Amino acid sequence: MFLLGYDIGSSSVKVSVLSAETGKCLASAYSPKEEMEIVSDRPGWAEQDPMNWWKHLVLATKELLMHADVDKKHIVAIGLSYQMHGLVIIDKLGKPLRPSIIWCDSRAVGIGQEAFQAIGSKKCLSALLNSPGNFTASKLKWVKDHEPDIYEKVYKMMLPGDYIAYLLTGEIRTTPSGLSEGIMWDFQQHGLSETLMDTYGFNRAFIPEVVPNFSVQGTLTSEAASELGLDPGIPLTYRAGDQPNNAFSLNVLHPGEVAATAGTSGVVYGVSDQVRYDHLSRVNTFAHVNHSEAMTRLGVLLCINGTGILNSWLKRHVGSQQISYNDMNALAAGIKPGSEGLSVLPFGNGAERMIGNKNIGCVVDGLDFNRHTQATLLRASQEGIVFSFHYGMEIMKEIGITPKVIRAGHANMFLSDLFAESLASVSGAAIELYNTDGSQGAARAAGIGCGIYKSPDEAFDGLQVVKTIKPNPTMAEPLNIAYQKWKTILEQKIRNMEPS
Repeated sequence: MFLLGYDIGSSSVKVSVLSAETGKCLASAYSPKEEMEIVSDRPGWAEQDPMNWWKHLVLATKELLMHADVDKKHIVAIGLSYQMHGLVIIDKLGKPLRPSIIWCDSRAVGIGQEAFQAIGSKKCLSALLNSPGNFTASKLKWVKDHEPDIYEKVYKMMLPGDYIAYLLTGEIRTTPSGLSEGIMWDFQQHGLSETLMDTYGFNRAFIPEVVPNFSVQGTLTSEAASELGLDPGIPLTYRAGDQPNNAFSLNVLHPGEVAATAGTSGVVYGVSDQVRYDHLSRVNTFAHVNHSEAMTRLGVLLCINGTGILNSWLKRHVGSQQISYNDMNALAAGIKPGSEGLSVLPFGNGAERMIGNKNIGCVVDGLDFNRHTQATLLRASQEGIVFSFHYGMEIMKEIGITPKVIRAGHANMFLSDLFAESLASVSGAAIELYNTDGSQGAARAAGIGCGIYKSPDEAFDGLQVVKTIKPNPTMAEPLNIAYQKWKTILEQKIRNMEPS
């Protein structure tokens, strides 16, 4: 038996097939080979054509089937992960009424802030666990206000994964986890937020039928099967947003467990069983994939826009054309922890939620032309990224998440031993690296949703730790000294941007 998993990102669509018996990934494919286009007609806008996601899902599936030694007749379930917070609106024929307003689009920030004030911060944070902010519901309100002719034709609003699931199965459905990422789920009432729907004046009929994350949510239609080269009738048994799914992929399901990613941006995602929130809304809280009214499982998400993008910027603009990331890591490793007093704040990728939505830019402090070299800058930059993670995890500790172990995929910044060892040493948490990804996690989850696996423990039986990095006591002291200096510089920058 085989399990199929999709991960619908804003850059590409990836698909993996796993053996249900061994849990091993047998093959993967992705499309396109270059990043998908994001249309930005105005500053802060970001849109994609939902049909492009489907096109690349089809191409990736066909490539997978060409190269995988898999009998498609034995594919027993499909799982789906998708880019969070996007908006897809369809008419009664199921056709998108406009391009999707995706996760990184910031046009609705003001709308969300107005709703936060109208509803009241205490009520928003206690019931929704977030400000309405720039999330899916606020994006629909933007359409209502600015594109009324389109809004009048809305039949259903969907998240990106809901739309792909509809194309696969013909069923229009969503999940509690999905509604919570759109800031439409009331955690006190355990249902759709009537308060938010009333504030924005939305028709309740816009909301699809709500089904559990792990459940039979429809079966592959003949039309979809024909396009994909699969057999009809395969059940779709799991869907989740990419960050909750990434945590699931790393078997992060229980209170106190933490997952991390460090690509262009960085994410720390911790699981809690307490309905608590950050009063300053610097981190976001959503329903985790295994959350239910009977068992509270919340995902506390810290997102840092400026992380690996700093490393890639340095590669393009500070290194030579031939320098590789391995070369950069080797140069940085030749500098002692603390980077000879050089501090880098990596926040050059827009406003950062964890510092109050301020855009302070990237800061290089203490640069000495007579002492510091390219290697020093490379080390200080990696340490600056580490410190941004640690600063965010200090915020997460305030709401009860103190990790002893951080789990991550063996990819992106976590390919750097220097980065991983520095993060472990300054945070005091061991880091476990796994050879897995979102599409593989979605496939495992599909196995739970269809009942092949009786528990997550059974589903993750074949997942192996690639590498464990423990805190290094000799690194911890100089890094903590450097962190305190870094933190002082950051907080001074934040104060300088406060209204006088």
